[in-house]
Amino acid sequence: MNIELVSVGVMVLHLALCPYTKVEESFNMQAMHDVLYHRFAIDKYDHLEFPGVVPRTFIGPLVISGVSSPIVFVSSLLGLSKFMSQLIVRCCIGMFVLSGLWAFADAIQKRFGPDVKKWLMVVTLTQFHFMFYMTRPLSNTFGLILALRSMSYWLRNKYAQFMWTSAAACLLFRSELYLFLGLIAITEMLSWRLSIVTVIKHGLIATAVLLPMTIAIDSFFWQRLLWPEGEVWWFNIVLNKSAQWGTSPFLWYFYSVLPRGLAATLLLIPIGLYLNPKLRTLLLPSLGFVFLYSFLPHKELRFIIYVFPILNTAAACAISSLWNNRHKSMVRWILGLGSIVLLLVNICVTGVLVNVSRQNYPGGQAMKLFHEIEKNNTDVKLHIDVASAQTGVTRFTQLNDNWLYSKLEELSPGGPEMLSFTHLFIEADSTEDKHLSPYQNTHNILSKIEGYSHLALEFKGFPTLPLRIHLAPKIFILKRKS
Repeated sequence: MNIELVSVGVMVLHLALCPYTKVEESFNMQAMHDVLYHRFAIDKYDHLEFPGVVPRTFIGPLVISGVSSPIVFVSSLLGLSKFMSQLIVRCCIGMFVLSGLWAFADAIQKRFGPDVKKWLMVVTLTQFHFMFYMTRPLSNTFGLILALRSMSYWLRNKYAQFMWTSAAACLLFRSELYLFLGLIAITEMLSWRLSIVTVIKHGLIATAVLLPMTIAIDSFFWQRLLWPEGEVWWFNIVLNKSAQWGTSPFLWYFYSVLPRGLAATLLLIPIGLYLNPKLRTLLLPSLGFVFLYSFLPHKELRFIIYVFPILNTAAACAISSLWNNRHKSMVRWILGLGSIVLLLVNICVTGVLVNVSRQNYPGGQAMKLFHEIEKNNTDVKLHIDVASAQTGVTRFTQLNDNWLYSKLEELSPGGPEMLSFTHLFIEADSTEDKHLSPYQNTHNILSKIEGYSHLALEFKGFPTLPLRIHLAPKIFILKRKS
């Protein structure tokens, strides 16, 4: 079976099961919508009304919108809803990431052989987070596309291309990639494979081309002079304001993120390193990046997702050796079988996490249900609260051009402005919640949307699985009384 085709199927499956997006993805998602549907009518763009904490570049949304626009056009001709366009652009992002992953896997094949490439793909496909984030419209995902290309050029000793793709990843999308790709460059320079002349020459030329490009494009869309990633770097690193969104212990990436992200096959990484010492040149920059990035107090899994393919390469080397040598002794047979069992554990963990993630988008589910309930209503003025906007509501989910959708914030609960809307999305955990009390006499509850609450072990006998996903009310849909 063609492993590339299987990877496309797994990517599409993750997308289909979790079609909605969250607040950290909102800029790129809204930007792609606006590029596709508003084009040069910049005054209608979402980011001018809701700019977010820091600006992001429009280059990623422009590329994805341009590539996907023919498919979106055909979709509209077929009468499919605008929400299908959201799936199309996300699928397009996933294909870009997959093409980078395939290029990386091909480079691994040249260095470690076809078996390692095969197992690298299998390990990656069985894990949850890399495949889940693959279609997410995050700046990290756009950075991942270029980082995968950079790593493939690095492994092929194509240093000019490595420098250009590295510069693009850092200048356009994620400045922290200077740590990761910079460590790779330093490693190569210390081994005399990469000359300082190459670094300076291509680094300066790439910067001279890419930096003015992003400043020109993004200044046009943001309607002011700026370099988005420069402002992000200043906010996160110099001002260290990212800590306002929470902090984690220094070693959190090592004891929490890597075990969750790599799942059971994490156990194979030291075995792969022991069996193939050449992996040290790959692992040292990767683990060095995770260590250095740990100094930043605000931490998220997506911040270090770039190292997952390299760490999975070590696991793939282990599986390749253990499986190919399983016939030499009983012990090796057990070890080879054990490595396959770890892949099955990965699949089980992924199944649980996918089902949990499906329940994490009550805002998106509320929009879907709301359009079904009120599909024949021509007079709709809907107010979308912050919780709904953060958990799945995007401009792609606003399907009726004749309705008014509003995300205005800081409106007084039960005040004249809120009562002017015909429908409301309100975050509440029960009908007695204080957030609903201002509307007891003015609105009826059309429906409630439940979302993920917690996991629990409940043993009810074979073959029922003991793990249960518990839900709780998250969003209530209200309709103003006549």
